[in-house]
Amino acid sequence: MHKHFLFLFLFVATTTWSQNAPEVSGRKFIGLKQNKGTFEIVVSDGKYLIKPYSENIIETTFLPTGEVFNPESHAVVLAPKSSIGKTKESGNQITLTTAGINVVIQKSPFQIAYDYKGKNLFSEKNGYVKKDSTETLNFNIDPSEALYGGGARALGLNRRGNKLKLRNQAHYGYGDRSELLNFTMPLVLSSKIYAVHFDNPALGELDLDSQKNNTIAYETVSGRKTYQVIAADNWTDLISNYTQLTGTQPLLPRWALGNFSSRFGYHSQEEVEKTIKKFESDQIPVDAIILDLYWFGKKIQGTLGNLEWDRETFPNPEKMMADLNAKNIKTILITEPFILTTSSKWQEADTQKVLATDKTGKSAEFDFYFGHGGIVDVFKPEGRTWFWNIYKNLASQGVGGWWGDLGEPEAFPSKVITTKGKASSVHNIYGHHWAKMVFEGYQKDFPNVRPFILMRAGYSGSQRYGMVPWSGDVSRSWGGLQSQPEIALEMGMQGIGFMHSDLGGFAGDYFDNELYLRWLQYGVFQPIFRPHAHEEVAPEPVYKDVATKAKAKKQVELRYQLLPYNYTLAYENSVSGKPLMRPLFFEEPNNPALYNTSDSYFWGDAFLIHPITKAGVTTETIYFPKGSNWFDFYTGNFFGGGRTESVKVAEDHIPVYVRSNAFVPMIKTIRNTSAYSLQNFEVHFYWDPMKPTRDYTLYNDDGQTPEAASKKQSETVTFSCHPKDNIVAIAIANTVQKQFRATDKNILLIVHNLSGAKKVTVNGKIVTFKADNNHLEIPITLEKGTTKDIKIEL
Repeated sequence: MHKHFLFLFLFVATTTWSQNAPEVSGRKFIGLKQNKGTFEIVVSDGKYLIKPYSENIIETTFLPTGEVFNPESHAVVLAPKSSIGKTKESGNQITLTTAGINVVIQKSPFQIAYDYKGKNLFSEKNGYVKKDSTETLNFNIDPSEALYGGGARALGLNRRGNKLKLRNQAHYGYGDRSELLNFTMPLVLSSKIYAVHFDNPALGELDLDSQKNNTIAYETVSGRKTYQVIAADNWTDLISNYTQLTGTQPLLPRWALGNFSSRFGYHSQEEVEKTIKKFESDQIPVDAIILDLYWFGKKIQGTLGNLEWDRETFPNPEKMMADLNAKNIKTILITEPFILTTSSKWQEADTQKVLATDKTGKSAEFDFYFGHGGIVDVFKPEGRTWFWNIYKNLASQGVGGWWGDLGEPEAFPSKVITTKGKASSVHNIYGHHWAKMVFEGYQKDFPNVRPFILMRAGYSGSQRYGMVPWSGDVSRSWGGLQSQPEIALEMGMQGIGFMHSDLGGFAGDYFDNELYLRWLQYGVFQPIFRPHAHEEVAPEPVYKDVATKAKAKKQVELRYQLLPYNYTLAYENSVSGKPLMRPLFFEEPNNPALYNTSDSYFWGDAFLIHPITKAGVTTETIYFPKGSNWFDFYTGNFFGGGRTESVKVAEDHIPVYVRSNAFVPMIKTIRNTSAYSLQNFEVHFYWDPMKPTRDYTLYNDDGQTPEAASKKQSETVTFSCHPKDNIVAIAIANTVQKQFRATDKNILLIVHNLSGAKKVTVNGKIVTFKADNNHLEIPITLEKGTTKDIKIEL
């Protein structure tokens, strides 16, 4: 009976869609075939290939008559399932059903529509249309849905109404708006909690209803007419399914969540060593130093492609890196894929035929800002081997991480031909395959190291190669800061969880300590903490005036104090794809007022963050999401959920709030992550008897072993609260995998918003506690692999 009802619903819904979608080019339904899990719909001008991956993911390909199917995807890693889809045929309709997504094919007039558990998603409008020089797929959408995706842009969180170019391209010095940036993706997400991924890397456009006729259109110059539809019950499940399809981000090394010393750039070994000494003397934590292009040449132009130390300015880099490594400070080097004719490696690269070519088969040469030369063919086995060996040799010298710059690519003329195809067909996947080369090189030659791969250009699924992207050369301005939360939130929704910005802004010599500090305050609650800029205005805290340095130091210290929480966030992202930064509508998906909101966001599950992105702000209007109440992280003040409040803004921090009944683990400030330990730490519990309790699981491993959890080399500490009558009962349980060397833990449990405690017991024994200013402090010794039950009698 239920099945018949579902079919009737689909019939009505699809009929509604078809009223907006007239038959195009006489496309006629001819027949249906099934072959090894793929459903083939034959029509008059070609055929549709429909393939379920799961109940949440289904793929559709249109293959015009005469074309041969290209099975290669640069994005998808999930294997399809052959047994989950079933078909029903009744009169004018065929329904392909799963437990989630359903595809309804109307025979005449021909129409394909999609729903999820009985809810209409969208339908093809004209389907595939061939134009003079492009090919198009277009779709009907609802008038009310908000749209996201297309990669990194600064357009407003809801991108409906925009036509987005799909061409990775730098935008130097952008501010509060940028229509095109370094990292584009052919992906659109809807407020109806579905996504469509167009599985084709060629140049094109993604039209998100720019004509205001309720239409999404994907237009490309060439390639596959394949798209995956992903749908789920909620936003986190949607992104989890998308990252199952395209791969999850491997867990970063723990040091990558610390503070970076970075600028454009350090000109010499002496400058590097002097800078680190200043961090040490000022007692500001630091985990890595990044060397821009001066490590291989004294000039900006004419040196790309040297890719070896300039021994005049860096006379003994091996000793420099050994000394830094002895202090547990990583050295990260910039690299670019361009080999200039003026570089020391041009002759070698040209002779060994590792560069992309022109139509004659010779190394393609071209001019651009940095000089005259060519580009490594990362699609060619010989090119990858040659390029990787450079990385391998430098890593063996002591390099701890990599910065891959200009990978859009910055210059890629149409005459350039790679092993994988012409520039127009591979432009958007160049950075993707560059990251793949480095990542797989580490798997082969340094299998016990988690690589750090900082790049600014990639493609759908680049997260699975460990890519850590940044938002390009943003201007050092308030407008530049204003666009950063939007960019990071959008990319997190698209599977790229570690998008971040040059803290303080990069481009320009604008000197504003208020801007610098506000950007750092925001940076504490974004994925990577990396101040970086032109050297005209030093980005490192150690080179600031005394007052600014002290304020910046507080932000760096807070970043380190939150390491247990942030490292657990990174682990969750590696398992489920869940973004570290999350839009407010994740928890209120039916609240249209939040669809375009990026001025506040969630940092993981516990924190609500409101960056200050304008000068001189003393008060802000903040919405506190419903479902929870909220506590000011700094003052403890209480704010009810589902309300909008005017709050005072402090100079030394941005507004930060903690969700009621959240557990937040913290440590004392450490010199860098090498000193990280859970032997002594605090857990802050924000008690609220008016809201549901929440469990929290803290993750820990050695911070460096790849896939530590799957190798049984990790531990977890789970915190839960189960109040009853006048008892607040808190359980703390440590689970240790057999290959992990855990320690006993001294935990200071700090319970906020609780006073009047009469007695506290731990595993039935009365213990002493400290009551002060509406909170309790309870010391707990948690032996490894044990559980402690804390009961607070009120």
